Amino acid sequence: MNKIIPVLLIVVLCGCTTEQVINSDLSKSDSVKSTSLAQLKSRLQSKLHFSNAETRTATEEETLFPRITRYLKQGVASWYGSDFHGKKTASGEIYDMYAMTAAHRTLPLSSYARITNLENQRSIIVRINDRGPYHGDRVLDLSYAAAKKLDLDQSGIGDVEIKAIEPAQALKQLQAAAAKQDKSIYLQVGTFANKKKAQILQTKISGHHLPQPEILASKHQGSTLYKVQIGPLQSLSSVDKLNLQLAKMGVTKTQFVTEADQNQISMLQ
Repeated sequence: MNKIIPVLLIVVLCGCTTEQVINSDLSKSDSVKSTSLAQLKSRLQSKLHFSNAETRTATEEETLFPRITRYLKQGVASWYGSDFHGKKTASGEIYDMYAMTAAHRTLPLSSYARITNLENQRSIIVRINDRGPYHGDRVLDLSYAAAKKLDLDQSGIGDVEIKAIEPAQALKQLQAAAAKQDKSIYLQVGTFANKKKAQILQTKISGHHLPQPEILASKHQGSTLYKVQIGPLQSLSSVDKLNLQLAKMGVTKTQFVTEADQNQISMLQ
């Protein structure tokens, strides 16, 4: 019996030591444009918040947004790009480095936030569709397009302010910004690496007597993403009605995009 106890202790200690070595190695990785295996695993598996959001009641939604919009934080943001372009995010969506999105550790997936570069005071609206970052004290991972608009694409990191906002507020701000440039707002209802899947969704939506969606192609390093979009959007009430109709069809991963964002696809390449 006495001989067994030391053996068990050795096994336990070896297990703890291995875990410590792995964590130590991951903490040393500090690349701006690449992400560790731990990050990738988390991005693929962290779907809890998104699933909960789909099953919330109307009453829960009413109390959720006021609570979310109290979120205001400053910290260091970075960005992630081509290494993850075309791969799944934590929400289950396909990551598009040219879309206005971001990864955050705790904000609900599919929620919106206004991000301000504290150095030049530039502001953008992004949708949270992924989990991260996991490098040191960074608070946000921006898509490449979002980082470029904030002028953070060259430096890789920068001090930002994160302010959570309601979807209605996000739409109003996007519409105001687009109006100044004589642009329009669209509702993006899906992003696919497979054109056939995009066409299936397009046909499904058209079959429910909704506005005919358009499929746009975004190319990067030999790979192509196919975006299904409806628009231009006319009013907030029409968007709410459209989202409700889409939700009944099982289409819940929608986001607002501007005409400028669509044009920027070719400009950024």
